[in-house]
Amino acid sequence: MANSRWHFHPKVRSGSELSRGERAADTMRNSMGSWPFVFGALAFLGAWMTLNAVLGKSAFDNYPFILLNLVLSCLAALQGAILLIAAKRADAISAELAQHTYQIDQETLDVAKQIAELTKQVHSLTEAVYKHIGAEEGTK
Repeated sequence: MANSRWHFHPKVRSGSELSRGERAADTMRNSMGSWPFVFGALAFLGAWMTLNAVLGKSAFDNYPFILLNLVLSCLAALQGAILLIAAKRADAISAELAQHTYQIDQETLDVAKQIAELTKQVHSLTEAVYKHIGAEEGTK
């Protein structure tokens, strides 16, 4: 959450207002979509392969690293689901922001209509004042 600023918005739920699943989705999205995660995954893969290559015949996962492939396949399956959950969370955030923007736009439209009506009234009153002044000057 350090890189996002939407949680400061007054109309977007955050912190204790979120369910545990929503907080987990935010955490997973922010961690899995980062360079530290990529570098950590590369370091894990490198360590796994190096350790098994150094151990040779006594390794727990000899080349072609079938166990590693299984782990990566499971991770990819879970990661797909996690990313979909995170995308749903992002959609929810966007919907909350859009709803707030719509409400503000409606309030702004109401204010603009009031201003237009007041401007018409001021114009009418100004014309009446000019007519009144013109009528008084004509009587003098």
